[in-house]
Amino acid sequence: MENATYVGLSRQMTLRRELDIVANNIANADTTGFKVEQLLLGEEIGERARNAFVRPGVSFVMDQGVGRDFGQGALKQTGRTLDFAIEGEGAFFAVKDGAGDAYTRDGAFTLDPEGRLTTQGGAAVQGDGGDIILDPALGQAAVAADGTISQNGELVGRLSVVRFDTLAVLEKSGDGLYRNASNAAPQAANDVQVRQAMLEGSNVNPILEITNLIEIQRAYESVTRMIENTTDLSRRAVERLGRAA
Repeated sequence: MENATYVGLSRQMTLRRELDIVANNIANADTTGFKVEQLLLGEEIGERARNAFVRPGVSFVMDQGVGRDFGQGALKQTGRTLDFAIEGEGAFFAVKDGAGDAYTRDGAFTLDPEGRLTTQGGAAVQGDGGDIILDPALGQAAVAADGTISQNGELVGRLSVVRFDTLAVLEKSGDGLYRNASNAAPQAANDVQVRQAMLEGSNVNPILEITNLIEIQRAYESVTRMIENTTDLSRRAVERLGRAA
């Protein structure tokens, strides 16, 4: 196989991966707390398809993983007392489920039968002292900008809002959750504000993502034509050599 074909195939593989990521961004344009993603590309120098030591290696396209933009999404008023949004970038609500500690920007919380504040997926929302327990008999909970929760004028707890020095340590875990993939310890995010009865929307720009989708499709078609032309050129060259022989 020709070097140009190998290079084209490497680009097609990354374009297919990029297409999946952009399509996922578009699908989550209305998902609470979703952060837009993009494919990180790199270069890999490989050996040539044929033995030609006087020539340099071939530059292939390499998938280096997925990057996320943790920028602030728009805050939307919901009127629901158990909906919360973080105003400020890089901070997360701390929660805990069967797999351990997790972090989320999706503040659409609810109460389980025991009065425990949880995510829609059942992860227990964490406060400074652990799980947050609310008593429905005491009326609606009021949450201040610093995350402190009170019922009937009495302090119940405080939402644990944390951040990491490097957001790259967070890995997506599903259900809007992220998990710490390193030994880095989260720090209290005292410079952000919690907004009650509001949710943070996705930071996806649908128009930009649709434009990216079109560009990816055109690039894939262009690479496909290049591979077809290279293959056709090689075939015709072999046929001519065969006739000459």
